[in-house]
Amino acid sequence: MAVARVVRSAAATGRLTGYLCALGAGSLWGTTGPLSTALYAAGAELTGIGFWRIAVASLGFLVAGAARRDLFRGDARLLAVALLGGGALVASFEVSYQFAIAGAGVAGAAALLYTAPVMVAILSAVLLKERVTATRVALAVAVTLGAAMTVRGGFGGLADPSSGPGTLAGVTGGLVAAASYAGTTVLARFIVPRLGILRFLALEIIGGTVILAVALPLAGFPPALPPVPTAWLYVAALAVGTVLLANVLFFAAVRRIEA
Repeated sequence: MAVARVVRSAAATGRLTGYLCALGAGSLWGTTGPLSTALYAAGAELTGIGFWRIAVASLGFLVAGAARRDLFRGDARLLAVALLGGGALVASFEVSYQFAIAGAGVAGAAALLYTAPVMVAILSAVLLKERVTATRVALAVAVTLGAAMTVRGGFGGLADPSSGPGTLAGVTGGLVAAASYAGTTVLARFIVPRLGILRFLALEIIGGTVILAVALPLAGFPPALPPVPTAWLYVAALAVGTVLLANVLFFAAVRRIEA
């Protein structure tokens, strides 16, 4: 009985830690819109914003990998899935979310992004065999409605959508970003317990950087350097806060709680 109580207590503590990590990650991700909008206002290109924030983070991981060689070691198949699959999802998210911010405003982009919980609930049931309970569906819908209510009436955000790529492009970008986010969540739930947080994060970020470095020039959008010195501060804040710290907390959460 005593052992059972200890096990239950440890499990409850682990879940509470998971929820707190998820809330911390969400709080840091909340700065993505204002920082990206500030970069956009400073003259940075949409595709460049998404590229440089993960490129700076990738550089940090490569430096860390030179000092800690085991960062890129592990099961070859899992490493490939993290690098290519995770990288593709990161690349898709980075570009599409910037179009969402510029086209629909910060608030509109956030509202669209948080359709992701419903997608995660469906995908986790199909791919991870997690049960779709009434409580989970209610929570997913509550998050989506809560985000919509929070930003209601604020679709202009900090940007003027009329000066951006257009509302249709913004809405499309927001939905693609949500789908990419949902895919990353499910993939992380499967891989993080096997590879670890930092290894998976490093591989998906580096993979996303490489994919964008190749795809953007081919699509006619070579990533331009941030136009002013101040813009690099925003890029650094995005890389450290919304890429590194937020994802470390997020992946710590998916190790402890369901997708």
